[in-house]
Amino acid sequence: MKLAKVAAAGSVAALCALMLGACGSKASDSASKQVLNWNESAELPTMDLSKATDVVSFDTLNNTMEGLYRLGKDSKIEPGIATKTKVSSDGLTYTFTLRKDAKWSNGDKVTAKDFVYSWRRTLDPKTNSQYAYLFEGIKNATDVMNGKKSTKEVGVKADGDYKLVVTLDKQIPYFKLLMGFPVFFPQNQKTVEKYGSKYGTASKYMCYDGPFNLTKWTGTNLSWSLKKSDNYWDKKSVKLDAINFKVNKSNSTAYNLYQSGKLDATSLSAEQAKQLKGQSGYTVRQAASAFYFQYNQTKPEFQNKKIRQAISMVIDRKEFVNKVLGNGSIPAKGLVSSGLATRNGKDFADASYVKDGVTVNIAKAKKLWAEGLKEIGKDSLTFGLLSDDTDIAKKTTEFIQSAIESNLKGAKVECANVPFKTRLNRTNQGQFGIVISAWGADFADPISFLDMFTSNNSYNAGKWKNAQYDNLIEASKSTDAGNAAKRWDDLVNAEKILIQEQGISPLYQQATAWMVKPKVKGVIYNSAGANYNFKNTYVSGN
Repeated sequence: MKLAKVAAAGSVAALCALMLGACGSKASDSASKQVLNWNESAELPTMDLSKATDVVSFDTLNNTMEGLYRLGKDSKIEPGIATKTKVSSDGLTYTFTLRKDAKWSNGDKVTAKDFVYSWRRTLDPKTNSQYAYLFEGIKNATDVMNGKKSTKEVGVKADGDYKLVVTLDKQIPYFKLLMGFPVFFPQNQKTVEKYGSKYGTASKYMCYDGPFNLTKWTGTNLSWSLKKSDNYWDKKSVKLDAINFKVNKSNSTAYNLYQSGKLDATSLSAEQAKQLKGQSGYTVRQAASAFYFQYNQTKPEFQNKKIRQAISMVIDRKEFVNKVLGNGSIPAKGLVSSGLATRNGKDFADASYVKDGVTVNIAKAKKLWAEGLKEIGKDSLTFGLLSDDTDIAKKTTEFIQSAIESNLKGAKVECANVPFKTRLNRTNQGQFGIVISAWGADFADPISFLDMFTSNNSYNAGKWKNAQYDNLIEASKSTDAGNAAKRWDDLVNAEKILIQEQGISPLYQQATAWMVKPKVKGVIYNSAGANYNFKNTYVSGN
């Protein structure tokens, strides 16, 4: 998913949400009231789960909505709206029995029809969902999202109010993990149709079926709250009365608020992390997330492989993570994060490692740069570098600007640091030269990263295209989907092509250092997918 900051680019809160270790209450009476005060580093873009793309939105959806499953600790599947799942012998039909005591915040019952409506809405080309591609493999889903078939032909149907039947075109190895991701959650049709274009743009234009209800969000403000839902089927397990979110884009401001007791958790700058490491409350969150360059390959200069390689080779990733981030993040070995997936004891990131693609080599970079400029008929090149407007994002662009301009003759980098929402919009519209993008895995499988860079994927903002890459990704999802060894090799070879060609240039795998009040208990954090699950969180006594 798209991360909110850039270079801890995130909650994104790059991964924004990513970092927050857990937030606690602010004063001695807060424990009795069970209130958390949480620092967020980026604004909340949307609550429309068909249109959400970022970690801030998905974390908020994950705590205000509920799907067939919830993801517990270590991404373990736990009961959500579904109480029972039956899978056919060929692995192509899933029948979910739904609980009868689930309700929406408007009092309506949650039924199988809500899932059918939601999935059809997301897949409808008119919705323009960037996440529709995750439905690939569900019967007719690809044809529906491409406008070739009606939404009524999607392989999902309601058998009465409390049975949902899903039919697949092919086996999906990670199908159950997908069902715990917000894009597959239900939507209340009455609410969507009532608010029309306003749906999901403010807390009052929504309806919720999860542990909390979103309040005090206007769609543009920098603070909002989650309030315990009285209609949630398992409300007895929800201990928090409220979680208050406040966007602070300055690490210094946020830490001052933490020290004064107005925040219960805050992300740290590199300097703060070095000073506070080892102190009570110091927490590092490792994320299944990557930060990387996307080059706008509709521009002639970035269609040149040597220019892309040269820019990547002047970035000393080790120096960057140590001196600029200082928060436990590590240099990227590739796009897919280390620790996400293994086979026969070998980490995917090691199996697909292309050393030249992520290693500093100034001499080679200068040679490639000169050759690349000659090939495009120029002796100098000016281009923009787009990123977020947080403190760490600004330091990131400064580091990269310096590395490029001081090592590549004739290069001039114009940095643009803008709000997260603006950066997403400009990226989607192709209004950039190079953009620092961030992605957090939606589920614990390499395809969650690699699928993005097929030729026609909506997240492939740089428009890189490679037929061999496309074929390998397709094979992993079709002919080789049922053969674990072949599928693994497909994905390993695909990533090698992506990095060898510098279709994107990986920078680092994110971790974020936080200070979290020790009294905050029961926070579930998963590195992939929606990161935070606050259903069982509570504040212990002082």
